Amino acid sequence: MKYSIVYSSVTGNTRLLAEQLKEVLPEADCVYYGAPDEQAAEAELIFAGFWTDKGNCDEGLASFLAGLQDKKVFLFGTAGFGGSEPYFEQILGNVRTHLNGSNAVVGTYMCQGRMPVAVRKRYEAMQPGNSEKMQGLIDNFDKALSHPDEADFEHLRQCVEACWNQM
Repeated sequence: MKYSIVYSSVTGNTRLLAEQLKEVLPEADCVYYGAPDEQAAEAELIFAGFWTDKGNCDEGLASFLAGLQDKKVFLFGTAGFGGSEPYFEQILGNVRTHLNGSNAVVGTYMCQGRMPVAVRKRYEAMQPGNSEKMQGLIDNFDKALSHPDEADFEHLRQCVEACWNQM
């Protein structure tokens, strides 16, 4: 089956996931690898990666997804706030809304990703009105620094291999 790996990555986290896909999938079947582009839609299976922007994918990937017709789609992404499957499912649900009904989501994967240092500085500069909440945000930022990590990569590879073997 011919596939494309399309991704949008600001901090490099989602690019790291895309590189893992490239390593685990058969190179000869790859039609396209890179940023959203019409050429990628020539494949039957689209691996679409995104960074989380206000609980959704970014506008460029959203537009790409909206243009797909009759494709099998595997969604993968990163979010700075991780560790919560319900939160990840909410994001994936938002991203799915960009696909029309002719497409089928055949798999998904999300993990936490590190955030720019400017985010932590912004948290530190906020008024201490709710210092417990602020400390929680800072703790999450610090936890995210190591992600995506090898365990995240391994889980992604397992999800993708299971999906590929069902095609």
